[in-house]
Amino acid sequence: MKAAVMFGVGQPLEIRDIELDDPQPREVIVKVKASGLCHSDLHTLKVDFGWPVPLVLGHEVAGIVEAVGDQVTAVKVGDHVVGNVISTCGVCDSCSRGEPTRCTNPGAIRRGPDERARYTLDGQAVTQIGDIGGFAEKILVHERNLVVVDKSIPFDRAALLGCGVVTGIGAVKNAAKVGFGDTVAVIGCGGVGLNVVQGAALSGARNVIALDLQPAKLELARKFGATDVINPAEEPDVVARVREIVGKGGVDFAFEVIGLPQTAQQAIDITDVGGTAYVLGKIPPGKTVGLESNDLLRGQKKLSGLFMGSTIASIDVPLYATMYQQGRLNLDDLVSETISLDEINEGYEKLEKGETARSVVVFD
Repeated sequence: MKAAVMFGVGQPLEIRDIELDDPQPREVIVKVKASGLCHSDLHTLKVDFGWPVPLVLGHEVAGIVEAVGDQVTAVKVGDHVVGNVISTCGVCDSCSRGEPTRCTNPGAIRRGPDERARYTLDGQAVTQIGDIGGFAEKILVHERNLVVVDKSIPFDRAALLGCGVVTGIGAVKNAAKVGFGDTVAVIGCGGVGLNVVQGAALSGARNVIALDLQPAKLELARKFGATDVINPAEEPDVVARVREIVGKGGVDFAFEVIGLPQTAQQAIDITDVGGTAYVLGKIPPGKTVGLESNDLLRGQKKLSGLFMGSTIASIDVPLYATMYQQGRLNLDDLVSETISLDEINEGYEKLEKGETARSVVVFD
């Protein structure tokens, strides 16, 4: 089958024919219909996070179940499914408490080192990023890495539910628990950031301030519910402007959705006394983000990292799918373009330049 394969950091993806193994117990083969280009995969292309190569990127996936191994109960052949990048063992303390993003043994769903790899290229094991590896015509995954969705949802919209939507809205709903009258700022208005904006608007936040360097993204943020927008390149004092908008010392919740230490610091700076800054962006290894002593003591500020919006995929993905069907959740404006697998490098170039919220690879 065809797949876009990464052979090294800083190198373009190559379209290659790789081999897909047969499903083992609790494994599922999915015919991929759509796979989104997420900024976290772009980071992996540009920065060494330690992923073994060759590597198939892509974790925002939607498709149709084609085959199942023994003991599979979560899905059946013909189901429409969304990839779930939150791998879990299902038995650790965190999983038992209903906190799958904190699973202490996510590798339990992977094959062992002495077993044949799910993907191979000329006999060599090929890594699947996030246990998905979705830039391929088919994926072979553990059943826990899939969630069934209604067949009426277009695949290019459904794919986004697996990462951008659950990460953004989940950060608001599951972690910050933003409520009516709260004030929110979102730094970075790509696919995840727009969903933070959307989640804050749905939660009744009084102010939802979107910050981005791209005017087109700021206009898009307004469509998703931003009440105010700031372009830091045009604003000499971002902190002062945020305080002016909210009428106090800062926002209750700031969300950094870019992955840079300086924007993480900006999130801290624009929070009010007792506020919380959440870092959703994928900051390069070795970089440090922290609170200055005055922010920590007198400011009583909090800094928190988040993984996948603290999502419980089996609950949240169907919820957001239903809200989309009801016309209450905007997925349509997230899709900037649909492209072929052969156009994937061009799609990432556009994403890097800030020209798109989401390009989605579609398969016949």
